Amino acid sequence: MFTFSLIRTRYLGAYLILALLTCFPAAAEVISAEDPLARNILERSDEIRFPSQGFQVDINISSSAPDRDTEKRKYRVLSKGNDNTVVMILEPASERGQIMLMKGHDLWVFMPDVSQPIRLGLAQRLTGQVANGDLARANFAGDYSPHILRTENLEGEEYYVLELLAVDRGVTYHRVLLWVNKSNFRPLKAEFYSLSNRLMKTCSYENFKKMAGRPRPTRLVMRDTLKADDVSVLDYEEMKLRDLPDKVFSKDYLKKLQ
Repeated sequence: MFTFSLIRTRYLGAYLILALLTCFPAAAEVISAEDPLARNILERSDEIRFPSQGFQVDINISSSAPDRDTEKRKYRVLSKGNDNTVVMILEPASERGQIMLMKGHDLWVFMPDVSQPIRLGLAQRLTGQVANGDLARANFAGDYSPHILRTENLEGEEYYVLELLAVDRGVTYHRVLLWVNKSNFRPLKAEFYSLSNRLMKTCSYENFKKMAGRPRPTRLVMRDTLKADDVSVLDYEEMKLRDLPDKVFSKDYLKKLQ
């Protein structure tokens, strides 16, 4: 009995070692599979959408659908890197004083009449077709692993089509397809997919104007793919670079902003 158990244990140990040896090369292959060119394209496109240093911007959001009145909201965003963001509600006046704080992938909302902050998810809907992470996360490069899926010619311009796969489940979308102009790295449009790989919504980057030192898209149009008439338009204005100390992105400091 002892001999049989010992043999079985050794056999199981050898099996586990063999399994690990066969799994590790595959894992290493996945880790090294990311395309450096795709990473460079994505980072350059991110730099066009938002500054890499600390900045402030006001965002007007207008959401419309056939079965409801147009909803208008205004936010002020303070952002530093991809892991520190404060989102303040400016309008409607009835919600002024509510503030969202993002640290890493952790997101809370602070309300004037509630003593404790409420935990939120980046993928949760903020308003219309806009998720919390659409305002709170400044770039794609920190959340996704990119590779070049193909190239396309659209209206005489060549575009990279990047496939972005989420690095973990804490990000806003599981998968993103992003069209980036080959000549100037401007983003043209994006498609956002769920964990089940369902196309949820699309986004177009429009109305490029100079803000915070360079031309950037000042209008984003987000559409529900199942209900094409459900649209949210995000207009960016008053973007400026700001030296934002770390203390701004703390729970204690938010009391001064309310």
